[in-house]
Amino acid sequence: MKFTPTTLDNRVEALDLMRGFALLGIFIANMLFFHTPFIYIDPYTWFTTASDQQTFKWITILVQGSFYPIFAMMFGYGINMQYEKAMERGVSFAPMQARRLSLMLLFGLIHALLIWAGDILVSYAVMGFLLILFVRVPAKWLIPIAAVLYIVPMGGLVLLIGLLEKIDPTANGGFVDLHQIELSISAYAHGSFGEIFMQRFNDWLMIGVANGLLLGFFMVLPLIIVGAALSKWKVIERAGAMKGRLAVIGVVMTGLGIWVKSLPFIQAPSGSNQLLQETFGGVILAAGYVSLLLLVTQIPLFRKVFGPVAKAGRMSFTTYIMQSIIATLIFYAYGFGLYGKVDLLTGTWIAIGVFVIQVIFAELWLSKFRMGPLEWVWRKGTYGKNR
Repeated sequence: MKFTPTTLDNRVEALDLMRGFALLGIFIANMLFFHTPFIYIDPYTWFTTASDQQTFKWITILVQGSFYPIFAMMFGYGINMQYEKAMERGVSFAPMQARRLSLMLLFGLIHALLIWAGDILVSYAVMGFLLILFVRVPAKWLIPIAAVLYIVPMGGLVLLIGLLEKIDPTANGGFVDLHQIELSISAYAHGSFGEIFMQRFNDWLMIGVANGLLLGFFMVLPLIIVGAALSKWKVIERAGAMKGRLAVIGVVMTGLGIWVKSLPFIQAPSGSNQLLQETFGGVILAAGYVSLLLLVTQIPLFRKVFGPVAKAGRMSFTTYIMQSIIATLIFYAYGFGLYGKVDLLTGTWIAIGVFVIQVIFAELWLSKFRMGPLEWVWRKGTYGKNR
């Protein structure tokens, strides 16, 4: 393998590559929610065929909860880059970033209410406003702040649930809401646009507001802060000089993350080990993935082969929104109405196939334009018509 120093262009490409791969992982994980009433079932007992069980197992271990942390860290990385650029130019950072995040919040609300309830943009935008307060803090303090924000509440919650399970072993029973499952299938597979809207709104109140915003402060914000710290340390820029450490961190964290995420399958699934899997296992595995991706992006052949994925990552806003539009057209009643009618393996291949088409589209689009269509709207809204 031939490694080369990370130039400015490679730095941006490495950032976009990680965004691109994160978008693929997020889409594969989200596909479970696009075609199945996933938030209302116990997936460890719901799936009965061997294919569904194995697909769920490997998505859970290798994908679920391990790619949104990468995207969150890259979000923080990018915000800090903009902060440092503003400081170099002597311009005010907070007002510009507030406009940018306000538009992101607006897009997120439109996405959540009119397209898909599992939106992450609202949570990222709100946490981005909080990052404006943290971005001036030196990197050496950002990591401890992020660690405390994440480990103390999440670790405490895992311990609390584990204690409750010891007191009452029946608390391990999986959650299944048959009424909501019926409502979801009725609305998404057969309902009118109004009925779909109401079901989507109810789902968003559960996964978008309750989980996305309330837990976002303890899960998303720390990851964004970590990304800002990595940006201050110029980790991507210095990746070529850190190959040994990246290799060790990548192997150790990937192995540890896979083990933690396998616990519900090694042991009997319980609330505590599922939460441990999602919160700590997902982030540990994400750290392994980031380290390995930073390592392989130093290889020219890898950059050449997967360069088109970087193009999808470069227009990540457009790519993300289009994933929701395409998936809901495939599965919801106002499209092909396949909700609840495909198995997990088929859904996974649909996600991969759609992403391949998006990569081709991004390659063609960016050969003619400097940025994606939604990125253009976002930029114009942030900087005005003259930028």
